[in-house]
Amino acid sequence: MTSLIDMRTPELELLWWEGCPSTERALAELNALLTELRLDGAEIRMREIRTDAEAVEARFIGSPTILIDGRDVTSSGADGFGLNCRVYHRRDGRISPTPDPDDLREALIRAAERVEVTR
Repeated sequence: MTSLIDMRTPELELLWWEGCPSTERALAELNALLTELRLDGAEIRMREIRTDAEAVEARFIGSPTILIDGRDVTSSGADGFGLNCRVYHRRDGRISPTPDPDDLREALIRAAERVEVTR
């Protein structure tokens, strides 16, 4: 028998590189949004990317990268993968070391509302 679950807890992963100073800020902003959306029980898996080979394998555009259910929260159009600090473009045109909170919020809501089918 198949049942539908309306809301779910998304899988969250924050990929980071030690040379980037924005990891803690990204983590704090993500935690704040999880609390706002009442998803504060969600676990954030922290994954350090240490080598260029790991960066290529993880498709790591730069630090910090937030994945929700394995998907990057933004489509940055970056050319390659490697150990560097990531640059995000905010909706108002500013450049930021972390994703636009509105983009992150929308991605979290979409993931939480995604219907899962269980058997």
